[in-house]
Amino acid sequence: MASFVPFYSHHFLLGLAQLLLSQSAMSKDWSHGLFGCFDDCGTCLVTHFCHCYTAGKNAEAVGDSCLLCGLATFVPLANVFFMAQIRSKIREAKGIDGTFVNDLLATCCCPLCMLVQSAQEVKGGPGAMSIARS
Repeated sequence: MASFVPFYSHHFLLGLAQLLLSQSAMSKDWSHGLFGCFDDCGTCLVTHFCHCYTAGKNAEAVGDSCLLCGLATFVPLANVFFMAQIRSKIREAKGIDGTFVNDLLATCCCPLCMLVQSAQEVKGGPGAMSIARS
C-alpha cells in the first residue's frame, strides 16, 4: 500500500504529523480531569451541597464578583453562561488549551464536576490562585 503513496505525499504527511505533535506538546491541559472530582474530597463535598459557594470562589479567583456569580447559579440559562465564562477565564489565566464552546459543553453536561475541576485548577500548583478565604 505504501507504494501507491507518492514520495512527496509521504514527506508531507510526516511533516504534518510532526507539526501537530509539537503544537499539542506546547499546549497545557487541566491538572485534574473533568471526572477527577474525588481528587479533592473537601471541594467535592462543598460543591455538591453548596455549588454557589464554589462558583463564587472560582469567580473571585479570576477577579469577578463572588456574590454575583454565586447568585447567578440560581438563574436558569444565566447560570450556564456565567459558569462557562468563569471556566474560560481560569483556562486562559492558566494557559490551558480549549475553547468557550468546550467550556459551555462541560458546564451543560456536568456542572458540578466542571466546578470542582475549575476549583482544583485555581487552588493547585505553583503560583496558584487560592479558593480559600484570606
